[in-house]
Amino acid sequence: MDIATSLFDGKLIRLAYIDHDKDPQIESQWTHNAEFMRLMNLAPALPLSPAHLKKKYEAIEKKADEDKNLFYFTIRMCLDDRLVGYARIDWIEWTNGNGNVKLGIGDPSDRGHGFGTEALQLLLRYAFAELNLFRLSAEIPEYNPAALHLFQKLGFIEEVRRRQLLNRDGRRWDLISFGLLQEEWRQVC
Repeated sequence: MDIATSLFDGKLIRLAYIDHDKDPQIESQWTHNAEFMRLMNLAPALPLSPAHLKKKYEAIEKKADEDKNLFYFTIRMCLDDRLVGYARIDWIEWTNGNGNVKLGIGDPSDRGHGFGTEALQLLLRYAFAELNLFRLSAEIPEYNPAALHLFQKLGFIEEVRRRQLLNRDGRRWDLISFGLLQEEWRQVC
């Protein structure tokens, strides 16, 4: 990678800013989808209004500005700037060079087209090449096979399996913690 390589633009999607006028309405629709909410959050699913999401975005931006350990991006289509998801690096420990990654593609019809793969590749490049982090972690529920496959495909290694930690629909599921070192990423990218 050279200095001219784009940090935020892929072939299909780009990592971008929060649009406080348009994004709350779109993400509010995603929160009414129980599948999306269960894939993204370990807490009980709760539909959110656009007004609630506007406050959430303001809190994210305030935390990012004050704490300097959170980088939040929307995932937008290059073609028409349409919001399809979000990606974040958080819980950054600067002294140790560690961070956590999370991403989600909101509308089920937008999944399976490579947007998540490209978003995670851009996020990893930003974390390792721009922020110079040493290590990234991700926690993924066992019931999210698409995310498990994506993170393993991009080099993440299973490190911890918290057996039967999650309770969904009368069944117990594992929560799997993955890790990726900068040197491992450089071999895969």
